Amino acid sequence: MSQATQHTPIESLLTPSEVATMFRVDPKTVTRWAKAGKLTSIRTLGGHRRYREAEVRSLLAGIPAQATPVES
Repeated sequence: MSQATQHTPIESLLTPSEVATMFRVDPKTVTRWAKAGKLTSIRTLGGHRRYREAEVRSLLAGIPAQATPVES
């Protein structure tokens, strides 16, 4: 009888700079969002923040697109 191994998918994590680039904000803004509870952060062993890519992308998808001015 062989023991079944469960494989958990490896979750992609993003740095504050990567998240900031996606939202076009400063990395410190991303840190403030995490402190305010708007975004979940994970701490590395070294104390650095990382963000779940899936959560960031779903939050990004909820932002309405900026309207571009129509030239007349």
